[in-house]
This record gives sequence, C-alpha cells and structure tokens, in this order.
Amino acid sequence: MAGGKSHKLVAHERGGADYISMNLYLTDQSGALLRPCEMPAAKVVRFVLALVPDS
Repeated sequence: MAGGKSHKLVAHERGGADYISMNLYLTDQSGALLRPCEMPAAKVVRFVLALVPDS
C-alpha cells in the first residue's frame, strides 16, 4: 500500500476466535510506525516475532 510505504497484516487464529490486525507505516522522518488495530502493540509484536510462514 502507498507505494510500499505502508503494510497491513491481518491474521486469524486457526480453529479459534483470536486475531491480529495492524498497519506499519515507513516514514522518512520517524522510521517505522506500528499502529495495531484495537489491541496492544505487545500482542502484535509477539505474534510477528514468533511467526513462521508456511513454505
């Protein structure tokens, strides 16, 4: 999104009701800005750091 300067992540828990939703903005002035959607940033960070994508 926005020419590669904005990224969105939405993930739903398999077999459950939990989810992750966030936007990441890459700015020239401030660097990366994480904007979680209606959840603590720590929850999003834990998910992303533990993520192992399917091959």
